[in-house]
Amino acid sequence: MISRRLARRSLQRRLALAYAAGVYAAGVLVLVVVDLPLATVQATRPAGRPSASAAAAAGPGISLPQLLVGSAVALVLLVPVALALGWYVAGRFLRPLRTITATAEVVSAGNLHRRLDLGEPVDELTALGHTLDDLFARLQASFEAQRHFVANASHELRTPLAGLRTLLEVALADPGADAGALRAACQEALALGGHQERLVEALLALATSERGVTRWDTLDLAHIVEGALATRRGRASEKGIDLAGHLAPAVTAGDPKLIESLVANLVDNAVRHNHAGGHVQVTTQTSGTQVALTVANSGPVIPEDQVERLFHPFQRLAPDRHGHRDGYGLGLAIVDAVTRAHRATLVTRARPEGGLSITVRFAHSSKE
Repeated sequence: MISRRLARRSLQRRLALAYAAGVYAAGVLVLVVVDLPLATVQATRPAGRPSASAAAAAGPGISLPQLLVGSAVALVLLVPVALALGWYVAGRFLRPLRTITATAEVVSAGNLHRRLDLGEPVDELTALGHTLDDLFARLQASFEAQRHFVANASHELRTPLAGLRTLLEVALADPGADAGALRAACQEALALGGHQERLVEALLALATSERGVTRWDTLDLAHIVEGALATRRGRASEKGIDLAGHLAPAVTAGDPKLIESLVANLVDNAVRHNHAGGHVQVTTQTSGTQVALTVANSGPVIPEDQVERLFHPFQRLAPDRHGHRDGYGLGLAIVDAVTRAHRATLVTRARPEGGLSITVRFAHSSKE
């Protein structure tokens, strides 16, 4: 704290000296411009009897020596005046910087709501203040989203753990439990453990996606989509869903694992939130400088104002009438994170007849 205060004082002192030096140099220049011609005229005037006009002019006026002495005194008096003026002007200019520093010192993760609000006039320092206000706002939103995510993740992980503990306690408390009952309890415990494992894998995929792209390889979206569809046709057939692909070459650059995760989550989401006899159409195409991946599926009607919410972590469609919830609410959040990591564009549209149409546009990249 003391070092920062000394640094601010040092900056104000340097600016004050700079302003004072400028004012003092201007004063010296003015006196030189005024006194030097007079001294030159005095030195070149011929000795002898002065003329009447010169004598009249020399009567009540100020002589050259007096003018030089007065100029020297004025220069001496100008020093404190220039320093005081420079100190005041530097302080006025540094006032927004002091506000920025004071606010930055007290801002923490717990009070990111603080803002500078420098207002007018708009200059370089107030522009910096507005930029910092925007930064604080983004940090506040990020911290709030992180707290919300941690709370939801804790809840999602606690639920299967509580169920697993209850299941084991009931099985152990039953004195008449036979091998069949214990086997059934173990099977349910394994199912709950599998649920936890898949949830943790989804959380890790989301964290990896939000970390950003660490490698950029040239790849074809059509090949990735073809592999994802091949591994999911069986599940789609069991639910009576037609899984179709219209795949044209779509070459782009990115992290293959992240893009595979994006494609897998888009297809899984389209199959999971569908109905018997429904359909899923996956399309890849190249248009100009972009390649597009589109996944369109049938399903329940989704209000337009609820579409954006689905891309937040742990946000699901409404549970069915039995209260069952399919999925973990992380699939579309992973899609959004991978899209942002690749600086791609995500466009989502709720279909009037039900379901979603999601398009991700990547930059086109030619194969080497």
